Amino acid sequence: MTILCIETSTSVCSAAIWQDGKVVAQRISREGGNHAKLLPTFLQDLLHCQEPTGQKPDAVAVSAGPGSYTGLRIGVSTAKGLCYGWQVPMVAVPTLEILCAAARMKMKDERMKEALLCPMLDARRMEVYTALYDSALQPQGEVTASIVNEAFATQFGEEHAPVCYFGDGAAKCQEVLHHKPWQFIPDIVPEAQFIGPLAEERMKMKEERKKEVLEGSEIAYYEPFYLKEFVAAQSHVKGLV
Repeated sequence: MTILCIETSTSVCSAAIWQDGKVVAQRISREGGNHAKLLPTFLQDLLHCQEPTGQKPDAVAVSAGPGSYTGLRIGVSTAKGLCYGWQVPMVAVPTLEILCAAARMKMKDERMKEALLCPMLDARRMEVYTALYDSALQPQGEVTASIVNEAFATQFGEEHAPVCYFGDGAAKCQEVLHHKPWQFIPDIVPEAQFIGPLAEERMKMKEERKKEVLEGSEIAYYEPFYLKEFVAAQSHVKGLV
């Protein structure tokens, strides 16, 4: 199975090819911005690498959100166009689950056996998009936009198993989440390479995962999971109202 993976939900832009159970190529930029410019270049480069095989992907997988409103729209609209042209299904993978897969890959130690995973995406100020997952990446509640304060910090006692938190919204929460059982893990970002195994699982369980594996007209009407409504800010460019 070959899956083209796209991740544009944060300041990191990446694309990867997952083939026969492994990542065979990835292109990534961590510099922020320019997703609309970078993504087509990444995809062209990756598909050029695939030319000798003459094989089109069996599916296109894309980060479903929450995350950056603009970033999600760029990734999903690109995925839709590719799926329409190739006539292949689109797999929508929750961004927080991708973050958990990245953390699990990095945390290859005993902590992973008992820890809860708390991915955090920045939602401005002290608010984050977050949810809890167990070590098998099974959700333990709903995805929410939560304010990280003392009430948030004390929802688990010190006797609880470790709660590992990470993501681009996590670093700013360290002053609040400074005691047990909270454990901060730095440098965890969603990358396209971590989408592959999650998307392949959904493809193999298509009947059970039908809301996440989209085909035909379903693709046209699909929208990313924004969680919060987009609010346009007033332009600071002189002469624009």
